[in-house]
Amino acid sequence: MAITGSTSYPKNKIRILFLENISDTAVNNFRQQGYTQVEKINKALTEQELVNEIRDVHILGIRSKTQVTKNILDAAKKLQAIGCFCIGVNQVDLKEATKKGVVVFNAPYSNTRSVAELVIGASVMLIRRIPDKNKAAHEGIWMKDAKGSYELRGKTLGIIGYGNIGSQVSVLAESLGMKVIFYDIETKLPLGNAEDAKSLKELIGRADIVTLHVPETALTKNLINKNNLKYFKKGAILINYARGEVVDLDALRKAIIEGQIGGAAVDVFPKEPEKNGDKFETAIQNCSNVILTPHIGGSTEEAQQNIGEDVSIKLLNFLEKGITNGSHTVPALSLPPQEGAHRILHIHNNVPGVLSEINTRLSKNNINILAQYLKTNEEIGYVVLDLDKKISDQAFQLLKEVKQTIKVRMLY
Repeated sequence: MAITGSTSYPKNKIRILFLENISDTAVNNFRQQGYTQVEKINKALTEQELVNEIRDVHILGIRSKTQVTKNILDAAKKLQAIGCFCIGVNQVDLKEATKKGVVVFNAPYSNTRSVAELVIGASVMLIRRIPDKNKAAHEGIWMKDAKGSYELRGKTLGIIGYGNIGSQVSVLAESLGMKVIFYDIETKLPLGNAEDAKSLKELIGRADIVTLHVPETALTKNLINKNNLKYFKKGAILINYARGEVVDLDALRKAIIEGQIGGAAVDVFPKEPEKNGDKFETAIQNCSNVILTPHIGGSTEEAQQNIGEDVSIKLLNFLEKGITNGSHTVPALSLPPQEGAHRILHIHNNVPGVLSEINTRLSKNNINILAQYLKTNEEIGYVVLDLDKKISDQAFQLLKEVKQTIKVRMLY
């Protein structure tokens, strides 16, 4: 931790709420910086429960189960930032958070290695047909048989989505002697000897194992479906540790039963239980050579610690310095400290004339701006002003009166 500084608002009055058993690394980072109101809850909250809890919360930390809706954001009158201690941010209404000037961070890279290793592990287990042999052994049946059991070496791995995780899988696979091909809608530089497939159809037709590493979008919903499952090599293996909506599981079940697909590992599902112990059902239960896991691709001690460190530092940097690098809502700004100044943050609707009004109001009152930073996106503008300490309180009030203002905060 290298966060130092103080805020104009007393740290003992800033409330931080962490849900879903977020790593103690994040809790400790805040407490080490002097924040005393840090509450950790080990489960997700329902919409109504969070509406009731969030009224006085300044910083909210969640994982993937908590849904931050418009109703919750409407109730969050003091909320400054949301930390998503996971890869995605689709559980947050980003449009509404942007309108309200709430900064949203996540940790897009912190569990990359954990997911990549599990993909390789699943590949070994499935190509050796270990799930069936394991099940038989538990049932007291001896199945010592080499038929249909293969080495990874020399096989072709097809990676759909060559981002942070996909490229890491690529490196690990090559180290085991596999041939790697990948397909991505964006142009990506291959690592090692990986080859870029020209189409999805080409990739699935060449690969012995296909692994998915794509986001959940309108383009990727049912990306693997009954129409393209027939183009897979007969007996190929499918791995989905990406998003639950990416694979049509009913079609996959049929392909497994018919022998078109030789095995599958699935960690994410269209509908997942709310909490541990809840009943879980999926179309591919009880299928031969299938590994089902409860959304644990990134669930390692190392990944959770890395995520806790990454997101908590982003939150602290914003809280104490106004830095928004990595934000999905407020424009990204990283600014050096200004000696002998007070810093004020101004978030406003991105319409013409706001910066001019800010400068006019301050100049009319003989307020000197020591430094000023502006960044905009399609929806909002983010201005950071370093002002003379003697008149910063007056400036703060003037900035609150600027038209199109969403939020103003005296940082220090």
